[in-house]
Amino acid sequence: MVMPKGWGMKRSLHCCRHTATGRIAGLHPCALEKDLDEVLQTNTVFVNVSKGQVAKKEDLSNAFGTDDLTEICKQILAKGELQVSDKERQSQLEQMFRDIATIVAEKCVNPETKRPYTVNLIERAMKDIHFSVKANKSTKQQALEVIKQLKESIQIQRAHMRLRFVLPAKDGKRLKEKLRPLIKTVENEDFDDQLEMVCLIDPGCFREIDELIRCETKGKGTLEVLSLKDVEEGDEKLE
Repeated sequence: MVMPKGWGMKRSLHCCRHTATGRIAGLHPCALEKDLDEVLQTNTVFVNVSKGQVAKKEDLSNAFGTDDLTEICKQILAKGELQVSDKERQSQLEQMFRDIATIVAEKCVNPETKRPYTVNLIERAMKDIHFSVKANKSTKQQALEVIKQLKESIQIQRAHMRLRFVLPAKDGKRLKEKLRPLIKTVENEDFDDQLEMVCLIDPGCFREIDELIRCETKGKGTLEVLSLKDVEEGDEKLE
């Protein structure tokens, strides 16, 4: 249900929640919407949806400057506020909980075994710490929060990225010292005419490493991502 803002008396439309959310967020401008049937369950404008009270034509004309129902529906969708039932809200929160757990499972491993956790195990761990989903925050933001909180109860960390970089000899020694704090593990290192290194890093350090190499070598150094996640085969189990 979408309730318009700033028109005095409340008027509302009965909508499909997921599609209406996109319209209100501006993902699909209403002015370009050719088939309102994708959004609306009916193009009738109500004063009270639950009681089935339909808005009068005269009231609509005074409020919206037109009695064209299609145009009025577009205005309400463009400027209205989405109202959801308790059941819909609960369903939305449950889906977000699952999505957060999925993101965590995709990004993390047990640091001792380097094996990933299943989504079900992450969900269970989230319930154990009584994690509460926030509907107004993105699932990615909340997934990062979950990772921090789960570290207090289980062995978990973001899976390391494996990088290979090649630096000019004249910059190698100096840059190596600057890069050292950003590197978790050096797997291979060769310093001859140039410095070549294969290493593991925390994904959060990638941008800083990339900028450091580009700026300090004036574009002469190269950085290659060998793998986004350093993981072992098989799923981790919570005892």
